[in-house]
Amino acid sequence: MSGQQYDEIGEAYEGFKALPLEQYAVVPSFLAMVGDVRGKSVLDLASGTGFYSREFKRRGATDVLGVDISGEMVTVAQQIEEREPLGVRYEVGDVAELRPLGQRFDIGLAVQLLNYADDIATTERMCRNAHGSLKPGGELFLINQSPDFRFDGPTPERYGFRSELTGEEVETGPRVRTTALLDPPVSFFANRPRRDVYEKCLQAAGFSDITWVPVEVTEAGVREFGADFWSDFRDNPPLEMLRCRA
Repeated sequence: MSGQQYDEIGEAYEGFKALPLEQYAVVPSFLAMVGDVRGKSVLDLASGTGFYSREFKRRGATDVLGVDISGEMVTVAQQIEEREPLGVRYEVGDVAELRPLGQRFDIGLAVQLLNYADDIATTERMCRNAHGSLKPGGELFLINQSPDFRFDGPTPERYGFRSELTGEEVETGPRVRTTALLDPPVSFFANRPRRDVYEKCLQAAGFSDITWVPVEVTEAGVREFGADFWSDFRDNPPLEMLRCRA
């Protein structure tokens, strides 16, 4: 697993959050699932350019550490921190080989993390490292491509993304090419793990209360585009969330 594909994206990644799928479904759904972070410490695993790290710091988290495998993504996050200081820390690291962090966090985030493991052993290592970085009773919140997404069904293209099978298969599921329909478009490759891969690896790492949570379109999204616009999203949800307890 390499951060190289993201090293080439860097700052363009920030543009993802302006696409309709992110703006009116993913971001609000994820923020609502995580809930109130005031007075809590947050570990953002696969933090990218720091979008959620910053958002939760602004919402009152006491201490936020973002970890990402891509040096370029971390550089962009640090540049944003220098421009608009919030007190968020970032470092380059592979969650599958995570260094001891010297503290345990109340909340863990794993946004598009486990889909970068090519096998079950790596997935489980990531989950164990996340578990070991959280306080007992702390929560881990995940978001990934839905295990039930049908590649021959309605697509999320009108919401800003294209998702295609590459034809390859790894131990955890099929390989997928996702394209953010920016100008110019940005593509990256990951996997689409099966539902049981998430559940078994999280359980093996010591997590309990594993709960799947749907991504839902906000009222603002319906007002902006109309209910019919979101029919493909409803018929074939592209993403799904998970929460569990350490």
